[in-house]
Amino acid sequence: MLRVIVGMSGGVDSSVTAYLLKEKGYEVEGLSFLMWDETGEAVPACCSYKAMDEVSGTASHLGISHSIIDVRSDFREKVIEPFVKAYISGLTPNPCVLCNRFIKFPSLLNEAEKRGVGFIATGHYARVEPAESRGQKAESKNHSEHFLLQKGIDPKKDQSYVLHMLKQDVLKRLILPLGYYRKEEVKGIARALGLPSAERSESQEICFIEDRNYLNFIDKLFPVMGTSGPIVNLNGKVIGTHKGVCGYTIGQRKGMGIASPEPLYVVNIDTQSNTIYAGPREAAQKQEIFVEDINWIIPIITPLVRDDNDGLNFRASVKVRSTMQDQPATIYIAEGKEQRALRVVFDEPQWAPAPGQSAVFYNGDTVIGGGLIKKSV
Repeated sequence: MLRVIVGMSGGVDSSVTAYLLKEKGYEVEGLSFLMWDETGEAVPACCSYKAMDEVSGTASHLGISHSIIDVRSDFREKVIEPFVKAYISGLTPNPCVLCNRFIKFPSLLNEAEKRGVGFIATGHYARVEPAESRGQKAESKNHSEHFLLQKGIDPKKDQSYVLHMLKQDVLKRLILPLGYYRKEEVKGIARALGLPSAERSESQEICFIEDRNYLNFIDKLFPVMGTSGPIVNLNGKVIGTHKGVCGYTIGQRKGMGIASPEPLYVVNIDTQSNTIYAGPREAAQKQEIFVEDINWIIPIITPLVRDDNDGLNFRASVKVRSTMQDQPATIYIAEGKEQRALRVVFDEPQWAPAPGQSAVFYNGDTVIGGGLIKKSV
């Protein structure tokens, strides 16, 4: 019997994933990660001791084994601290990408290796398919094949954006059943099974921060908020005072405490001068970004075009936020020197691409690759 380790958080998605794989004939082992319980207070469901009890109950309900590994030290070092340092540096980090890259998938793969288990699975809404035979079932994966990461069929839930950093050693062993389902279908399965998570509300974007108040989180754990400084308009006039650059992100409207006849948004953060720049909405629209730390999932499969001024380029659609629809763009690749950052030029200006977030490149439903936004112009 084929064996699979399912990363289980206690939520409806991972619970239904475990059920679906068991129904397909896999021997399923549930695995949960104790990631964050720093203060001993109530913390969000995916990380805490309380959540572990809930997952154990779900595993028992499904008739599968369940174990827990403690990754709190690694989670703090590789997710929490970089998250905080990025905000202090005026960036807008994506902790889900950090967690997937450095904690969740490496831990699942490591446990699979230790236990001699062939496959790993999570409840992400995305698809993994062989490059040469896309209709092939997951259980007949050939480990020598090249695998594609594709969008989930539910456009409202597609999570391929936060998986763009996965490499072939993970993809060739990864099964994502929910990529072929819509969210309401998954909830319906959970209700029919009587799972405790069936009616649970959606988890928040930053799983380790309650009430989405990341400012209080940073201040409580890392009291290095920085000093206040000026908020300046596009004409260079001081129009307000900020409380520290880590409390602001590109595109932010609320929380600046500025009276203005028109809505103002954060359009730039200068950590060197400790200055926040505010302007009208159109000033936060950017057409060009630079992207670094690229992970290519597949070779570039759209035609490369040579431009005498800019070198090689190719066409793709690009996301700069997980919730946006990917938009058409030209991606420029410098020749004859080390590629430190790709230049991406959108056909139309995009809303507030923030340094520190990810830019992910698509060819239709297929993820080509992606990286971190270094700057926008």
